[in-house]
Amino acid sequence: MSRLTPRLLFAALLPAGLAALTACSAPGGLRAAPDIDTLTATEAAAGLCAGRFTSEALVQAYLARAQARTQLNAFVTLDEAGALAAAREADRRHASGAACLPLQGVPVVVKDNIQARGLPATAGTPALKHFVPAADAPVLRKLREAGAIVMGKTNLHELAFGISGYNPAYNTGPQPGVRNAYDASRMAGGSSAGSAVAIGARMAPAALGTDTGGSVRIPCALNGCASLRPTVGRWSQEGIAPISHTRDTAGPMAVAMADVELMDRVVTGAPPSVAADLKAVRLGVNAAFLAHLDADTRGAWEAVLPKLRAAGVTLVPVDMPRLMDINGAVGFPVALYEAHDDLSAYLARYATGVSLQQLAAAVASPDVKGTFDALVIPRKLPAPAGLVDAAPVYKAAMTVHRPALIKLYADTFAAHRLDALVFPTVPRTALPATPESSSVENFGLFIQNTDPGSNAGLPGVQLPMGFGAASRLPVGLELDGPAGSDRRLISIGMALEAVLGRLPAAK
Repeated sequence: MSRLTPRLLFAALLPAGLAALTACSAPGGLRAAPDIDTLTATEAAAGLCAGRFTSEALVQAYLARAQARTQLNAFVTLDEAGALAAAREADRRHASGAACLPLQGVPVVVKDNIQARGLPATAGTPALKHFVPAADAPVLRKLREAGAIVMGKTNLHELAFGISGYNPAYNTGPQPGVRNAYDASRMAGGSSAGSAVAIGARMAPAALGTDTGGSVRIPCALNGCASLRPTVGRWSQEGIAPISHTRDTAGPMAVAMADVELMDRVVTGAPPSVAADLKAVRLGVNAAFLAHLDADTRGAWEAVLPKLRAAGVTLVPVDMPRLMDINGAVGFPVALYEAHDDLSAYLARYATGVSLQQLAAAVASPDVKGTFDALVIPRKLPAPAGLVDAAPVYKAAMTVHRPALIKLYADTFAAHRLDALVFPTVPRTALPATPESSSVENFGLFIQNTDPGSNAGLPGVQLPMGFGAASRLPVGLELDGPAGSDRRLISIGMALEAVLGRLPAAK
């Protein structure tokens, strides 16, 4: 080794960097791509920078996995040629001796409601099948500038309006709907279904998703991955098909919390974070989040609590009066009212050639079709006596109920000196992948715990807490923190992951 290049200096700062340098300098040091079942995005970046394998070999390994598991319906578009070309360019950059970028040569996948230049941005709906944006959404542009490679666009619950991922519009396998990575007879969760399945099945180590009421957290809970719903407004929403400007945010999804940390740092420019000292962490436990748990979820939750205490976490029982009632007065009124104008503006701004009415007319999913025809297009909301005009209900949600919800959270965090609330991300393990998984009842059940913090604009971290004892399906743990506490939440998530462990790849 004749000189210490900037590239090698960067490698020395990454995990396993010194060992990688030794391997790279030895005869035969350049080896085949590593085991993608265990590799994280952070480890991939370190290995690529150190020259232990090439980006082309790594991308080929993930593409082969994606091609072998088409029955899961994870992708709308798999860009094999584009990903391999980008990988070869990353390898050429590496060979030039240029300083390594944070995600140089690392493949990622992107939810198909987020624009990626030159690839269709369908939002999982037929009317946008031929919409191909000319530019990346800003959040994706940040990842590409950091060296990430886009492997493809992932499937989702149509227009991101659901929790199951059961979308009949785009399928690569024989059965409809995005399928759970751990059991293809089960739903993937939504709406960022394909992104979570791609990670769980190790078709990619990391992904971009979006979250309005749980959409990066619910599918990661059901597919064993980690994710962050950022504080609303912290990540750009430009170039992303919307539901609600009050509630929407893009967010990272990945194999490990360190990957979530890295992606969030790249997108926001935040300084690096390290795992928190759990002896200084206070987490609130509220009984409202423990309703309707199935046996597997309750068992996993009860097994986690002593582990948290043993690691030094202080668990604090908290009461949040009328939390779910107040949240109910915010969630649907805000999302369904804002969807009309926000989607109309998106369709026009990006010259999709499709109107809101045309979009709604072509919706393929019965649950989403019903929502648009009965509520979004006519601007109505359900009420005990039937449908009512949405405008006054929305005004009350924004001027009375949402401020009350925000205050309830802020008062709870302050009164108990909490870093976050902790609870099971969803009350149940994955349901069978059938049209019934998208019912109104199941929608309400699966957003029970993720929706309140979303409506308050708060950040939330999801990480796996184990497998269900009977189902052997993943069960998720969530942390919701004060507005703006994203990096603190990530640090706590990294520390908890070290205690709880990551789930093995789906087979």
